[in-house]
Amino acid sequence: MKFNSFYSPFYILVFCVFMLSCTKNKSVPSQQDEATIDTINSFLELSKSDTIPAEKKLAYIDKSYQLAKKVNIDSVIFQTMNRKGELLNHYNPDIALPFLKEFEQVATQKKDTFYMGHSFLNLADYYSAKQQDSIAFSYFNKSKIQFEYKKDSSLVVYSLLMMSSILKNKDDYYDMEAVNTEVLNFINQTNRNYNFSCAYNNLGISLKETYDYKKSLGYYKKARQYAEDESTRIIIDNNIASVFILDKEYQKAIILLSKLELAKSEVVSEKIKSKILNNLGLAYFKVNDSRAVGYFLKALAIREDQNDEYGLIGSYIQLANYYKSKENNLLAKQYALKAYKNASKMKSIDERLDALQILVNSSSENESRAFSTVHFRLNDSISEVRQRNKNQFANIRYDFSNQKEQNQKLSTQKAETTLLLEKEKNSTLLMYFVILFLLGITALIINFLNNKSKKEKVRVSYDTETRISKKLHDELANDVYHAMTFAETQDLSTKYNKETLLRDLDNIYSRTRNISKENSFIDTGADFVPSLRDMMANYGNDEVNIIVNGLDVLQNTILETNKKITVYRILQELLVNMKKHSQCSLVVVTFKKMEKNIMIEYADNGIGAQTEQINIKSGLLNVENRINAIGGTLTFDNVIQKGFKVRIEFAV
Repeated sequence: MKFNSFYSPFYILVFCVFMLSCTKNKSVPSQQDEATIDTINSFLELSKSDTIPAEKKLAYIDKSYQLAKKVNIDSVIFQTMNRKGELLNHYNPDIALPFLKEFEQVATQKKDTFYMGHSFLNLADYYSAKQQDSIAFSYFNKSKIQFEYKKDSSLVVYSLLMMSSILKNKDDYYDMEAVNTEVLNFINQTNRNYNFSCAYNNLGISLKETYDYKKSLGYYKKARQYAEDESTRIIIDNNIASVFILDKEYQKAIILLSKLELAKSEVVSEKIKSKILNNLGLAYFKVNDSRAVGYFLKALAIREDQNDEYGLIGSYIQLANYYKSKENNLLAKQYALKAYKNASKMKSIDERLDALQILVNSSSENESRAFSTVHFRLNDSISEVRQRNKNQFANIRYDFSNQKEQNQKLSTQKAETTLLLEKEKNSTLLMYFVILFLLGITALIINFLNNKSKKEKVRVSYDTETRISKKLHDELANDVYHAMTFAETQDLSTKYNKETLLRDLDNIYSRTRNISKENSFIDTGADFVPSLRDMMANYGNDEVNIIVNGLDVLQNTILETNKKITVYRILQELLVNMKKHSQCSLVVVTFKKMEKNIMIEYADNGIGAQTEQINIKSGLLNVENRINAIGGTLTFDNVIQKGFKVRIEFAV
């Protein structure tokens, strides 16, 4: 069982690698497939040729599509489907829809974001050509979102500009402004000038229609700055002139339009020329100049010759207004009726309303009442329809923006989950390694600390033994030798000699006991304070009086064991130093508690010591080292012949 449990994951891994390698090899085209792909690419290029008739282009793209299905490589299939969709939209839209729907379905099933965008774009172009604006707008918005995922800014810009065109047709100028503002965020180096010119021109239109003439002129001037040819600049100049007329700057409009009128016919199309002439007639009409009618009639002649049905509506309305101002109601009514008829045919609501308003003012009472009723009914219905359209397009943009945000959140969450699982999977061995490494480091540290502790204990023991040996040699050896010599050389039967010897031996015993106490066990438990008091009292005698104040402070304060030992040893060192050097008769030790600190003040009335003498006295150096070890401070305050003072302070 152990053998099987160990090797089964290995065999599973080998099998997975084998399957993956098989899958990988399957996606690599064979030599025959490569030859077929070359043929497909040649057919695709032929379908793009401008010199081939439409029937042949469609035949070539059909052949490439059938070959792509045989090769069965998604990217090749999608490429041919996209091209076929474009050609059907252009040359045979009546049979395009089923294929475009198939393209959308396949791209969506394969979850190919790029070609989903293209399938949506082909459907958007189809519905736009069929004037099904709401469906077209929805598909343009879908394509924009997909191309935004793929960071294809040129196609994002195209989709947004087409959405802008639909919003313009629906007179939804506020959303039009918002869409073109978004366009500016996606324009890159590809067709940069053309796209900027389009976006700024659209912004000029939307601001003009919402009566912000100053901003409108600013955007038109930017559009003109990015215009790539003279024809585009003339179109934008004509738009600028229309703003001048609306803003009642008629002379500026006349000067600009007069220059545009002189433009060469190869630069300006007849359609644009008719707009220039019509605007120039309107500018003259606003300043009551008789030249107005001539320009209106010139524009009308061109539009009739070009069969410009929408342009004719404008000409008829301008002539109707002109003759109405001249109180020629007969001609005003004739032109207004023509405008109304064409506007109804073109489903142009605003122009129908303008024509009806002229008819109301230029007709007989009964006719005027009838036209007025139609005007009110049409105006009410169109207001409702326009509001519904605005809400519809706004909802489409909001719904897809919301969906985009949700998709981005889901994608982010999915990516984070996948990354988390991958990290967990890849980090298992690392975690084991880190644990083993930490265990090894911990073992080394513990071993190091144990060795260090042992060495420290040996060093402390050695220092203690050395200090005891030194004290025995310095303080007791000579006295013992003197006592031995005294006992050998003196007659101990006499009372004086006997008392002298006993006094010397008692002094030796007393010193031996003190050395023992200096290195004895310190009780840090409940009897610490009494033990400390006894230790200090032992250094007093008939010649030296030791006074202790405030010792209860330590009784009422919880101190760590190491701090109790430090306090004990420091005071012991100070009292030993006092015995040896101070020649004092009075010692005062005071304990105080100040907030979270303990302060101990030692003072005697001995001879004192200079700083350099303090530094070389090993006992006082031990005091300083001990207090530093618990994070405390030690302050010496001494003057020769005026005593010795020390202040010790440390945190509780």
